[in-house]
Amino acid sequence: MTAQDTSLQPQFTHPKQPARMTGRQRLIMALLLTASFTLAVDFSILNVALPRIGADVGFSLEHLQWIATSFALCAAGFTLFFGRVADLFGRKRLFIAGMALLGIGSFVGGFATEPGLLLAARVAQGIATAAVTPAALSLLTTSFPEGPQRDKALGLNGSLMAAGFTAGAILGGLLTDLLSWRWAFFINIPVAVFVLVLAPKLLTESSRGTRTKLDAPGAVTVTLALLLLVFGLTTAGQKGWSDPLAWGPLAAGAVLLLVFFFIEKRTAYALVPVTILRRNNIAWGNIAGILAFATETSLVFVLTLYLQQVLGYTPLGAGLAFAVLGVGTVVGGLIAPKLIGRLGAKTTIITGLGIQAAATGSLLFINTSPASLIIVLIGTFIGGVANLAAIVGFMVTATTGLPDTEQGLATGLTTMSQQVGITMGIPAMSSIIAASLSHRTAEHSPAQVLDGVLPAIGVNAALCLVAAVLVSCFLRTPERAAV
Repeated sequence: MTAQDTSLQPQFTHPKQPARMTGRQRLIMALLLTASFTLAVDFSILNVALPRIGADVGFSLEHLQWIATSFALCAAGFTLFFGRVADLFGRKRLFIAGMALLGIGSFVGGFATEPGLLLAARVAQGIATAAVTPAALSLLTTSFPEGPQRDKALGLNGSLMAAGFTAGAILGGLLTDLLSWRWAFFINIPVAVFVLVLAPKLLTESSRGTRTKLDAPGAVTVTLALLLLVFGLTTAGQKGWSDPLAWGPLAAGAVLLLVFFFIEKRTAYALVPVTILRRNNIAWGNIAGILAFATETSLVFVLTLYLQQVLGYTPLGAGLAFAVLGVGTVVGGLIAPKLIGRLGAKTTIITGLGIQAAATGSLLFINTSPASLIIVLIGTFIGGVANLAAIVGFMVTATTGLPDTEQGLATGLTTMSQQVGITMGIPAMSSIIAASLSHRTAEHSPAQVLDGVLPAIGVNAALCLVAAVLVSCFLRTPERAAV
């Protein structure tokens, strides 16, 4: 089928699909979205509290980054593995087990008094995220048929996950200032209990097809590859791309990905069947997703530096400024299903990324004046709406045309794209800023920091535009599977 054969696609209306969700479907969606939102909050809730955590628990300044890195490594490194495990051994089981692990890890982290125990808790939270996110997404996609219902569910999921990143920064600041950073861990426990009580009653195990063996060589290889890539990207953002601990793991990870590809071609029980990667909508949909997540999350990092070091905001004040972005992402998630219904997923992705590029480009007009905050608020709101529309379009595209038995794999791939995008964007923007400041003095004036921030914003906007062009040229509109 070509991109022009749209008349053959029963894409956005299906006569057998109910117009409204049932009460049970609404409860299932609320349960799964609660879990997804909580996991998204965990990505950023500790960031503003890192200095205080280090002082209380005994982390040296140079080792503070491991509180965030240990979580990101596991969340990204194991997600593809758990996505396939969900298909083969049960999404409901994996979802419940992951939420139980999240509760245990959060309990341990909240009472940790030494670095090793705190890092163990963050590793547990990262593994729980890697297990729950693809399981929750595949339960969501298999609970709603392809069409308006699934688009709406994915739109709400995308908006709440994106809002979760922003809410985490705000909530982390509030909890740390008003109570203690330990409540950033404790807050997960009642959520985990809530989900564990309702999940066995509401969720049903989807058909898993013919159970096959798990591809152990492929699972080990791709997990090690992703761990090395995330570690290399994180190190690059902290120490620069020339550091051996940055390019060394990146090179090794790339080699392991190549090895993984050849393993998958030769095994009868492939973790990621090569045929699914040859599907145009799977490959290009996930490429669009990586770039969408990389650009928006890294822009938050760049603007955090701007707000604090140029305009002089406190960490909490900077977090509150991003509340406008959070509202924009929620709006984007709500309108995305309607845009997809009218324009199609491909056009929604292109439009979203194009508007995001323009909104990000408008930030090139910021300066050292406090009035620039108005530009930041307007630009991030519009960019947030557009980015979420593109993300929902990517999620719909990358999970369309597949049977239920492969939805765990598809959502595992989309989750991996999300984690890799979040991880790779910040080091890239950080290196651009560092290059601009490398010849300056150790103490940087607001004007000097601004000179480093503006090129990063320009590159970010250009990446959005490049992503839109790539999708326009290479993505073919996927065909809906029959309901």
